Amino acid sequence: MRRFDGKIALVTGATAGIGRATAIAFAREGAKVVAAGRRETEGDDTIRAIRQAGGDGIFVRTDVAVDTEVEALVRRTVGEYGRLDVAFNNAGTIALSPVVKETEERFRAVIDTNVKGVFACLKYEIREMLKTGGGAIVNTSSLAGLVGSRDRSLYAASKHAVIGLTKSTALEVAGHSIRVNAVCPAAIEGAMDVLFMDYFAITKEQMASAVPLRRAGAPEDVAAAVLFLCSAEASFITGATLAVDGGMTAQ
Repeated sequence: MRRFDGKIALVTGATAGIGRATAIAFAREGAKVVAAGRRETEGDDTIRAIRQAGGDGIFVRTDVAVDTEVEALVRRTVGEYGRLDVAFNNAGTIALSPVVKETEERFRAVIDTNVKGVFACLKYEIREMLKTGGGAIVNTSSLAGLVGSRDRSLYAASKHAVIGLTKSTALEVAGHSIRVNAVCPAAIEGAMDVLFMDYFAITKEQMASAVPLRRAGAPEDVAAAVLFLCSAEASFITGATLAVDGGMTAQ
C-alpha cells in the first residue's frame, strides 16, 4: 500500500520546480492531487506529468496573494474530491535587492505572496481539515528564513514570517490532529536559484561548492522531505522546521 492511497493533496506553486516535483511525488504515492498556480500552461503540464505517472489530479489557477482565490481553491478541492487531507503551501516569490533600493510596491508583492498567501492557505485548509478529523500541512520557508541573507532582506523577512506562522498555527491545531511543519530549502536547482546566480554573478559550480555536500539539491530532494512530513511516519512531528540545504545551516 502506498503512503497516500485514498488521500487528497493540495499543492500551491505547482507549475514548476519544487511544487511540481512534490505534486508528482504525491500522485505516485497514491494521492489525488490538486495542483495550483498562476500559469495555466505550466499547470496543465504538471497534470499531464501526474497522469503519466499513473496518478489523478486537476489544476486550479490560483494567485495565493488573493484571499478569495485561495478560498475558491480549497472549495474546489473539496467539491471535486470530498475532503482535504494534506497540503503543501509552496507558492512564493523572491526579491533580490539591497533594502535601501526596495520599493513599497515590491514589499507588498513579496509579503502578499509569501506571507499573506501562506496565511490564507492555512486558514482555509484548516477549516476543512477540522471537519474531517485532521490532516498535515507543510509550508515552504527557506534557508533565508533561518539566517540573514545579503541583498535578500525583504525575502528573508517573509520567510522568517512563514516559520512564525508555522510554529504558532501548529500549536493552535495540535489538539485537532492537524500537524503543521515547514521545509527550508537552499541551493535547489530551479528558476529562483538561476535568478540568485545571475544576480550575484556566480556559476552553478560555485554555488554547489558552498554546499557541504558539494552539490546543488534537486526539487525531488525537497519533495521527499515534504512527503515524509505529511506521512504517518512523522505523526509525532509538528511545529518543526526541516532544513533541506545540504548542510548549509550547519556551517
